[in-house]
Amino acid sequence: MSKDRTACVVGAGFGGMALAIRLQSAGIRTTVIEGRDKPGGRAYYWERDGFTFDGGPTVVTDPDCLKELWALSGHDMADDVELMPVKPFYRLNWPDGTNFNYSNNHDELFAEIEKLNPKDVEGYKNFLAYSAGVYEEGYVKLGTVPFLDFKSMMKAAPALAKKQAYRSVYSMVSSYVENEKLREALSFHTLLVGGNPMKTSSIYALIHKLEMDGGVWWTRGGTNRLIAGMIRHFERLGGRMIVGDPVVQVHVDGKRAQEVETESGFREPFDAVASNADIVHSYRDLLGRSQRGWAMGRRLKRKSYSPGLFVVHFGLEGTWPGIPHHMILFGPRYKGLLDDIYSNGVLPEDFSIYLHHPTVTDPSMAPKGKSTFYALVPVAHMGKLAIDWEEYGPILEKRILDEVGRRLIPDIHDRIVTKFHYAPTDFAQDLNAHLGSAFSLEPVLTQSAYFRGHNRDDVINNFYLVGAGTHPGAGIPGVVGSAKATAGLMIEDLGARAA
Repeated sequence: MSKDRTACVVGAGFGGMALAIRLQSAGIRTTVIEGRDKPGGRAYYWERDGFTFDGGPTVVTDPDCLKELWALSGHDMADDVELMPVKPFYRLNWPDGTNFNYSNNHDELFAEIEKLNPKDVEGYKNFLAYSAGVYEEGYVKLGTVPFLDFKSMMKAAPALAKKQAYRSVYSMVSSYVENEKLREALSFHTLLVGGNPMKTSSIYALIHKLEMDGGVWWTRGGTNRLIAGMIRHFERLGGRMIVGDPVVQVHVDGKRAQEVETESGFREPFDAVASNADIVHSYRDLLGRSQRGWAMGRRLKRKSYSPGLFVVHFGLEGTWPGIPHHMILFGPRYKGLLDDIYSNGVLPEDFSIYLHHPTVTDPSMAPKGKSTFYALVPVAHMGKLAIDWEEYGPILEKRILDEVGRRLIPDIHDRIVTKFHYAPTDFAQDLNAHLGSAFSLEPVLTQSAYFRGHNRDDVINNFYLVGAGTHPGAGIPGVVGSAKATAGLMIEDLGARAA
C-alpha cells in the first residue's frame, strides 16, 4: 500500500530534505518542491570570483542524527558527504584582548577556565553534569517526540521543572560559575538558534553536551555540500526534486490538503503535504485561502520572533592560519546589547560578531592564497527595527569590517577581493521569513514543545510542519529532529512501513 501513497514536501532546507529521505525510505513516493534556484533554504550558497560563500548554518553538531538518514536504507553518509572536525570549536575574544579556546578536550578546556578564574573549574564540571541531564531529558527523550496535545506537554513537565527549565540559560550558568566572561562563554550558544541567553530556557544548555559528545564539524566544500549529499541520496531512493518553482498554494477541501500548486502552473494531488517553509508563510500564504490558514496566520503574527541577522560575506587576499574556523568577537556589552536586539529594537553602535573562516579548515572554499570569511551580527527583526536596509546596510557593513580589521586583520580593506552583505530584508524576500527573522519563532519556554508549531496540523489532518517553526526548533539537530517526529506521524497516517 505504501508505494501508492504520495507526499509533497515544500522547501528543500535541512528539515525538508531529512523528512523527504525518511518518507522515501519508508516507500512513500515523495516530491520536494523548492522555490529558489538552488536547494538548501538557509544553507544556500553563492560563488563569486572563485570564492564559495555559505549562507549558513556553519556549525554541524550531532552528526549521528544525519548518518541515520542514510542508515535507514542501508547506505553510508560518507559515500556522499565528508565531514571534517573543527578544532577549537570556537575562539571567544573580548575587547580587552582576552581569548578563550572552547573545545571538548577537557584538559585544555579546564586550563582555559583556570586562566579566567581557577575557582570556576569545579563549577564548570557541575554545569557539565547539569547539561548532561537536560540533554537526556530535552534532546534524547523529547527531541523527536511530537507534542500534539496539552496532555503530552504535561507528561514532560515534571522532568523539565526538576531541571529548572523556567530559568534562563544565563541564570543557570551564573549559578555554577562566577567569572562574567565564562558566563558569556557558556551561554552564547542560544544565539545560534535565535534565543536570547537571558530569556531562553535553561533546557538549551543541552547544546553544550551535544557539542562535548559529538564534536563540531564542517562539510568539505561547504554546508551546501551536505544538502547536495542529501539530495543525491534522496534521488537515489527514487525521490523527485522540483527546483526553482515556488509553491503558491496548498489547496484544501474541508479538513484535507488536496493539491499543491506552483508559480509555473504545476498542480498535483498528494496524500499528504508537509511544509518546511517559514511557519507564517505556510499558513498565511500557502493555506491562506482556507479558514484554517487564515486563522492560524493571524494567530501566529501575535507570537514573538527571533532576531534578524546582518551578514557580511567577504573574500580576502592572503591566508590566516592564526584565525580559527569560528570566532566570537564579543562587544563591550552583553546584556545591554541583547536588550537592544530583543526588546528595544534599536541599531546600537556596538555589536558582537560571529566570524566564520572556513578556509582555515577547507582551503577549497577560496582560490589558492586567498580566504573566505563571513561576519555575522544579530539585529532586531523588521517588526522591531523598521529601518531602510538599503541605506543602513553599507554603513553597518563598513563598521563590521572596521572592527574585524581593528581586532584581527589591520589592512582588511586593502585585501578585499569581493564582498556583499545579506540583511533581514533579504531573509524576508528570499526565504519568506516573517519579519526577516532568521530562526522563526523565538525559542522561549512559552513557545516550545506543545506551544510551538505542531508537527501535524490540528485541523487539516494531512498537513504537516517540519523545520525551525515546529518542535523542537532551529539548528541542524533541531530541524532534523523535527523531521523524525513529523515522519513518524506521516508514516503512521499513510500506513507505510516504519522508518
